Amino acid sequence: MQRFFAIVIAGWFMSSFALAEQAAAPQSANTAIDEVRKSFTLDGKPIPPEIFRDLGDGDIADGISILVTVDLKAAIGSNRYYEDISKSGKWVVQNKANKDVANGSESSAYSYIGTTANKLLVLVTNYNGGGSGTFYTLHILDLAPAKAFDSDGKVYDRLNLTTVREVTLGDRWQGDVKISGNSIEIQTTKGSLADTNGKVSTKTIEARRP
Repeated sequence: MQRFFAIVIAGWFMSSFALAEQAAAPQSANTAIDEVRKSFTLDGKPIPPEIFRDLGDGDIADGISILVTVDLKAAIGSNRYYEDISKSGKWVVQNKANKDVANGSESSAYSYIGTTANKLLVLVTNYNGGGSGTFYTLHILDLAPAKAFDSDGKVYDRLNLTTVREVTLGDRWQGDVKISGNSIEIQTTKGSLADTNGKVSTKTIEARRP
């Protein structure tokens, strides 16, 4: 009888431990998502600006991004985005040496604006491919946990950042972006290098999922 109760109690503890593990996993993902939404960092580390080069900033001629999702957990500390990350005012900046371009390097940067009421992320990015132009883009993105298999067939966690919408702002754009609920107000004081009229134009777009 004592052995029977010992088995029952052991089984109860194992079941409770398994349930606790299942309950803890979503919380861990939620904690990571909360951090990204609050500060656009993950585990206290800045998210590499160069991810936006791959999410369309580096190939604006195509109009619509070909690559639309980045696993933030894999991106941080990766060989692909290994270059140093620095802060310049409100901009988080990453430079990549490239001897084939005029300036000898490419530059990617972002300014994190914040999160809309429906939990979409809003950033302004800029990209210089090594020439005279620095091109600005407004990004609206979604964030979601996911699971996948590694090469050994083991399950691992992803944190996918996905482009929902991009709005081209222009070469050497100057202005401000504000969030109100799910509305994003873009105030442009200079839309291009040739824009010298000094007038402020305002455009409002809605942040929404398709």
